[in-house]
Amino acid sequence: MEEHMQDNLKQVSTWKRIGFILIFAVIAGVVRTLIWVVVLLQIAAALLTGDTNQHILGFGQKLAAYLYHIMLFMTFNTETIPFPFSDWDLTEEAIHNKDLATK
Repeated sequence: MEEHMQDNLKQVSTWKRIGFILIFAVIAGVVRTLIWVVVLLQIAAALLTGDTNQHILGFGQKLAAYLYHIMLFMTFNTETIPFPFSDWDLTEEAIHNKDLATK
């Protein structure tokens, strides 16, 4: 049992993933802040014009999808590393296909 645990601690892939998780924890914080900015802008648009801003709506949707993919990666539900370490198309593809890791 102890030998198995030592082997697990020596796996470079696990430590690499932990590094990516730390990076994406910071990115997720920035994205959450941007989502709040979108929320406030949409509230302002709704109060001033009576309707939502379509440009901000699309941006908010992309931010939410990106945050979702980050959370999938951080919780080990996908092996696809989110943008900027992979192509944005792979991020959207992983979200739409729910690229869940099989264990």
